[in-house]
Amino acid sequence: MTQNVEHQPPVPPAEITDTVPSAAEDYEVGLKSLNQWQLAWRKFRRHHLALIGLGVIATMIATAIVGPILMPFEFTTIPLPDEIVYAGRPPSLQHVMGETGGLQRDVFELVVNGARTSLLIGFSSMAIGVFIGTILGSVAGFVGGVVDNVLMRLVDIMLSLPILFVILVASRFFGNGSVGLVIIIFGAFSWMGTSRLVRSQFLSIREREFVEAARAVGVRDRRIIFRHILPNAFSPIVVAASLIVAGNIISEAFVSFLGFGVNPTSPTWGNILSNALTFIPLGNWWWPLFPGLAIILTVLAVNFIGDGLRDAFDPRSRA
Repeated sequence: MTQNVEHQPPVPPAEITDTVPSAAEDYEVGLKSLNQWQLAWRKFRRHHLALIGLGVIATMIATAIVGPILMPFEFTTIPLPDEIVYAGRPPSLQHVMGETGGLQRDVFELVVNGARTSLLIGFSSMAIGVFIGTILGSVAGFVGGVVDNVLMRLVDIMLSLPILFVILVASRFFGNGSVGLVIIIFGAFSWMGTSRLVRSQFLSIREREFVEAARAVGVRDRRIIFRHILPNAFSPIVVAASLIVAGNIISEAFVSFLGFGVNPTSPTWGNILSNALTFIPLGNWWWPLFPGLAIILTVLAVNFIGDGLRDAFDPRSRA
């Protein structure tokens, strides 16, 4: 006895493939590769004090560039106020930072014009010092041996000198009040720390595999230094440069305050403070206050930027 069994029809292939996502529905994961500077900028943006410092420095530089054009300072042009007040006048709506004693110049005009010279000295002398320190540190760290010993002993001799006293003497006898010569003097005495830092980086990097590979294929030493080692040692140089700027601005203010710096006809924050010294007993507090605040804000801002750069280039910090 046969029993009829009904077979179900096979499932069409279309019903099976409907559950599989089509090629158009596939998702692609894109990975963005960031270089060292992009990673550093990402870390730097998370440092809030460094961003504030960057904004302050940008404002100071813009003021130093545009301000003297709008408010030119001429030493030979003596203002004629309506009322002569020997001790000067305190801040008012007409003079937001007050007037100096004696010639009664506008303090705000002096501070704005002084920003150009002070910042110019700070950044230009930093560039000279970093250039000298990078060259000498690169040669000492890469060549080694007798050259390294000679250059490092030179650094030791320079660091053993009373640098501030030497700068005072050099500014007095060679500077002659010239801004350019003061920049050269400050740059000539601000390279030692950078040279030691660059040397230590070169001593570490020159033994790595990519440097040995470059030597093996016959790459010249000059190309190895400037194309392979120096870019990898550049980040600590940037951090050191920011600290040199702050130190040179303070040193210039100190030297000019003692009367050994820039000629008073070219106002700087330092010689503005020096000129205000004799009027402080007369109650003129606003004259030294505002250039002093400008120095403090600038140095703090540069130090904040230096802290942010140090964290940004630190490989152990999180991105």
